[in-house]
Amino acid sequence: MTKENISLNQLLALIVNFLLGSSIVIGIANDAKNDAWISILLGGLIGSGIIWFYIQLLKRLPGKNIFEIMEFCLGRKISIILSFIYVVYFIYISCRVLRDFEELMSSALMPNTPTEVFAITFSLVMGFIVYLGIEILARTSEVFTPYLLGFIFLLVIFLFASGTIHLEQIRPFLGGGIMPILKTSFTQLIFFPFGELVVFTVILSNLTNTNHRLRISLIGVATATFLMTVSKIMQIISIDVDAIQRSNFPLLSAARNISIANFIERVDALVVFIILLGVLVKGSVYLFAGLKGLEHICHLPYRYFVLPVCMLISAFSIWVSIDFADHIKEGLQMVPIYLHLPLQFCFPILLFLVLLWKQRKTSS
Repeated sequence: MTKENISLNQLLALIVNFLLGSSIVIGIANDAKNDAWISILLGGLIGSGIIWFYIQLLKRLPGKNIFEIMEFCLGRKISIILSFIYVVYFIYISCRVLRDFEELMSSALMPNTPTEVFAITFSLVMGFIVYLGIEILARTSEVFTPYLLGFIFLLVIFLFASGTIHLEQIRPFLGGGIMPILKTSFTQLIFFPFGELVVFTVILSNLTNTNHRLRISLIGVATATFLMTVSKIMQIISIDVDAIQRSNFPLLSAARNISIANFIERVDALVVFIILLGVLVKGSVYLFAGLKGLEHICHLPYRYFVLPVCMLISAFSIWVSIDFADHIKEGLQMVPIYLHLPLQFCFPILLFLVLLWKQRKTSS
């Protein structure tokens, strides 16, 4: 099975777009209210620690991904079971990411178009990119990331120019004390979006140059944290905290306030591009990781599974929840406890300890 390679610049673009992904669609850290941007900064520090840990795990067995590390530590039979659990997890999260985009399109932009149209077309686009290989996904992300940064910069300029900015809305600092910030960071942001970096334990082994992967990964986390912080501050000072908590898509709501000389208005296209790129990269990364797990289990090239898995993703993205409220509730209350906690942290930590023990036993 041919190994595909990506460069460090492409890894940087993947991490930035992955972390923005659905977090910029539905908004994050809303429970911290005016101090949400502080929670995001703290979450970025936690995210840096998380990616550092995952890279330390991969460094113990150079060139191996998490599925191969499982087999080395636990044997083939047990690794197949655990790999299948991770495959289901990665595909399920890909369904949820696609559902975020479907809700945005069907409720805010194209309400007369059936959700099934978005589900089928977008899952096929993800499948086509992944079929071409992780290199193509990485190049796509690398090419469009400068546009992403430019559009975010334009949004900030337009919001200030339109006169909808009220800087006093960001105060008071620490109005509710430090606890809401800590609670939001350690019960929400640690899992979504930063804990989701566990999926890169499948991709980091594809790097052409592994010497600087930690530095580039940390830069990627820092860049994404900065962009999410800017986005959250813009939302707070343009539409205020109460409106953010009522809005399903606060960044889009903020963009719709832009009106400059009755000429530059309705710049929804900028927001849609930012969200579209993030969702495409994030959903495709999860899809690729799930397919690599199937490749490990079945000893068949992952491209054999692209079409059937994409059809499953398109179907389950619709069936995964009844409506948007149910989708958000499930994602914030159930998924972190029953999926994110064990698969992002508990099992990787146990795997790391077993790997250390096995390597020391072998060396002695």
